[in-house]
Amino acid sequence: MPGGFLNMDEDLADCAKRELEEETGIKNVYLEQLYTFGKHDRDPRERVISVAYYALIPSDRLTLQPASDATEAGWFAYDELPELAFDHREIARTAQERLVAKLDYSTIAFQFLPKQFTLSELQDVYEIIRSEPVDKRNFRKWITARNLIEATGNERRNGSHRPAQLFRTKRPGRVEIIR
Repeated sequence: MPGGFLNMDEDLADCAKRELEEETGIKNVYLEQLYTFGKHDRDPRERVISVAYYALIPSDRLTLQPASDATEAGWFAYDELPELAFDHREIARTAQERLVAKLDYSTIAFQFLPKQFTLSELQDVYEIIRSEPVDKRNFRKWITARNLIEATGNERRNGSHRPAQLFRTKRPGRVEIIR
């Protein structure tokens, strides 16, 4: 988890963006404040209060460029996280729970996708975040009924199957409430 200390003249969101870019090379992605973690004993070295953010990165931008102080940076499946420091596993759990909840009432899932995507790729995002399968037919009915995506007229072939139709979100780069 990228992180660091807030400069005296820095806003919280600016610090989160700076630390993300410094430690991963990733910038210009969706960033949202998650929660403030402040148990008195969360860091045995000293009293530390952390304002956690999460960043959502489209799948076509997953290349890390870690800085010298983050050479061990890497991508891990949520259920295969390595040993984490302090209460960082709790922070990851809180982020996963928030994402699961937001899937039902927002367009947050689109932040993980490239500009053009298949319905299967969108369904994969839901299944990965929820850690459970989603019925294909019901998912496709549900997502098309929401009127959030449109066909691009393009197709993508994966293997020997017939080409899959490509879609795009109608309002890219934004997370909106959809209820």
